Amino acid sequence: MKSFEYEITTHGAEEFRQIVYFCTEKGDCTLQDVQGHEVAILAEKLNQRGGDGWELVQIFFGKDGLMAFWKRQKETSDAASDD
Repeated sequence: MKSFEYEITTHGAEEFRQIVYFCTEKGDCTLQDVQGHEVAILAEKLNQRGGDGWELVQIFFGKDGLMAFWKRQKETSDAASDD
């Protein structure tokens, strides 16, 4: 049976100064006129984690930054499979 581990990471707005997203006073956020090179910055962050085996499950943008939810399959050891 497959087992997964999960991780939640937060990234402050200062990490994404070049990515433009608009947040209302209520905290509702949308991307506004995002240029291609700015999207590439976010894609680079996602690909870094993906290269380590993590799959993005969900991402939430907020006025202070973003929160990302990741999962990856746990590696099974020979000792665990003997039980």
